[in-house]
Amino acid sequence: MARTAAVRRPSLMRRITAENSTVRRLDGLMLVAVAGLCVIGTLLVWSCTRTWAPGSTGLVKKHLLNETIGVVLCGIVAMVDHRAMRAYAPLVFLLSLVGLVLVITPLGATINGSHSWILLGGGFAVQPSEFAKVGLLLIIAMLLAQPAEGSDRPRGLDVTLALLASGLTMGLVMLQPDLGTALVLAVITAAGLIIAGMRKRWVGVLTLVAGAGVFSVFYFQMLEPYQVARFTAFVDPSVDPRGVGYNSTQSMIAIGSGQLLGKGLLGGGQTTGRFVPEQHTDFIFTVAGEEFGFLGSVTVVLLLGVVLLRGLKIARQCEDRFGTLVAGTIVCWFAFQTFINVGMTIGIMPITGLPLPFVSYGGTATFANLIAVGLLQAIRVRSQSFN
Repeated sequence: MARTAAVRRPSLMRRITAENSTVRRLDGLMLVAVAGLCVIGTLLVWSCTRTWAPGSTGLVKKHLLNETIGVVLCGIVAMVDHRAMRAYAPLVFLLSLVGLVLVITPLGATINGSHSWILLGGGFAVQPSEFAKVGLLLIIAMLLAQPAEGSDRPRGLDVTLALLASGLTMGLVMLQPDLGTALVLAVITAAGLIIAGMRKRWVGVLTLVAGAGVFSVFYFQMLEPYQVARFTAFVDPSVDPRGVGYNSTQSMIAIGSGQLLGKGLLGGGQTTGRFVPEQHTDFIFTVAGEEFGFLGSVTVVLLLGVVLLRGLKIARQCEDRFGTLVAGTIVCWFAFQTFINVGMTIGIMPITGLPLPFVSYGGTATFANLIAVGLLQAIRVRSQSFN
């Protein structure tokens, strides 16, 4: 009997490909798009670091290691019931706050003018503000998922708690200071409140408060000199082409020189000459524009668009408010960060330290992005199982 049962036991491949298997319920199109972006990002990182990074392969090995760890984290998160994550949201949020607090202690380190890092040794560092994005969106989704009795809108107390959680997180990030990440956290908060159905008058009040906050930041000169210089360069890049306007000017030159088909991988003069600073991180899109041309740049944007559209579909098909809030907020996070990153390289947005999701070099940012993809897949899997 035991021998017969062993013979009849389905193979691993058959169990994976079975109609009711978890793998079959994953959003394959999103995963293909993310994989394509990671491959393109690896090629671009190799191209723009091979001439100066230590070793023959530069930072590519470390980038591939980060992506591998990120994929493992994505897979682990995707296997967890997203409804169970609701119970762990406070713990994840608390851990993200602990990381932000550690940054402003002697354990923190300054890189590129921002005191946002914790050095681990061996050339590795962690940026807790990236994990704070995940922690904040989970706690906001948890707080706003339960509507008020007899209504489909969140309770006033829950909205207040969500705003307090957001204010605390953003305050710690601004102490670093990291204006770009603070803006992403603001978008995550706004997206969660709007998706949850907060009343329009409250949206108006919060918009006025946000506007007053922005005015206060500029009026009381709360920005660092380099941040002010970035806004100055955005208004008029030609005001100091060798100084504050240098990044914007060289970025647009690199993208424009690629024309339609680009100069080919490893063939970009701006890239090889390192005329654009931070080309492997914040300005990775300039490498795509110069070496892959307009068509290559559009391909990157289209792949990111596929991720966003599939995320929107997951949010729409989800049967519970928590999953809808998590998925919708992640989509807004990715969309905002993509728009800002691409926009600053073509001169329609001020320069901020926001990497291009799945493409830019980065450890913690890669982990956070792929964890977010894992959350989307977890919601998709449970929604398909329910249906």
